Amino acid sequence: MTDYDLNGNGVIDPEEREIMLEDRRRQMEDSDAKRDTQRKLVVATCAGMLLYPFVILASSIMGHSGAAGLIADIAAVYVVAASGVIASYFGFNAMEAKK
Repeated sequence: MTDYDLNGNGVIDPEEREIMLEDRRRQMEDSDAKRDTQRKLVVATCAGMLLYPFVILASSIMGHSGAAGLIADIAAVYVVAASGVIASYFGFNAMEAKK
């Protein structure tokens, strides 16, 4: 509370209270936006991991066997990277829950 006591009189005045409430509101909005962004990132990563085999299959069916081979060659790296994103999301959420 002393952070919001701007004039140092030991009392939170109405103007200081408004500043405090606005600061808390912004912190809550920032936290919500951060969680929403993280959730969207994980959903996009999961969707990419699920659609990746279909992209290889579609490339092969369309007659682009060279492209399908190249996409399949980098699949292992992509899956490991995407799994890291998902694992870190769940790991950091678990760490925050313990606070």
